[in-house]
Amino acid sequence: MTPARRPAADWMPAAMISIALAAGPPYLSAAAADWGVEQLMQALGEVKSSQSRFIERKHIAILSAPLEASGVLHYVAPDRLEKHTRTPRRESLLLERDQLTIESPERGQRRTVALQDYPVIRAFVESIRSTLAGDLATLTRYYEVKFDGGEHRWRLLLKPSEPQMAEVVREVRLSGSGNRVEAIEILETNGDRSVMTITRDPP
Repeated sequence: MTPARRPAADWMPAAMISIALAAGPPYLSAAAADWGVEQLMQALGEVKSSQSRFIERKHIAILSAPLEASGVLHYVAPDRLEKHTRTPRRESLLLERDQLTIESPERGQRRTVALQDYPVIRAFVESIRSTLAGDLATLTRYYEVKFDGGEHRWRLLLKPSEPQMAEVVREVRLSGSGNRVEAIEILETNGDRSVMTITRDPP
């Protein structure tokens, strides 16, 4: 399988993934009820850096139990993302500007790819990066964007608009509260899915 056709979940850099959604608040003020995707993007864009822990579970059709990994995430606005997996084995993904570097010390492997050479990967990357940066214009270049909820509990549903991406990923779902992304779910067209939950615990 070539990199452009590799399941998008394996390339996820993310701050960066059922979404683990808590029930929405029973009551929203009139101001909160008016809080939509534009307000969400503005709030996310005000975050200049963040560090979090993550747990990622990959549900693969041929396996009876999900594969689980955990580690730490670092984000520096507007375009630097780091994903450092600590268990079950160490692996690092670094997204900086338009380059993605994947490093596996245990295997002695390191690879850097230019996103412009891999349109599917680039589209997937933008689902995370553009959301974190509050860049709605770029996000809508690659996805049909739907917003649900309010300031205290929101969800973004991203449906790929580019044919190549749509062949691999059916939908990307991001959820959170205020200016924090707390969960990311990737639904693949082959039935597999990946769920990452992001906690407030410091790394």
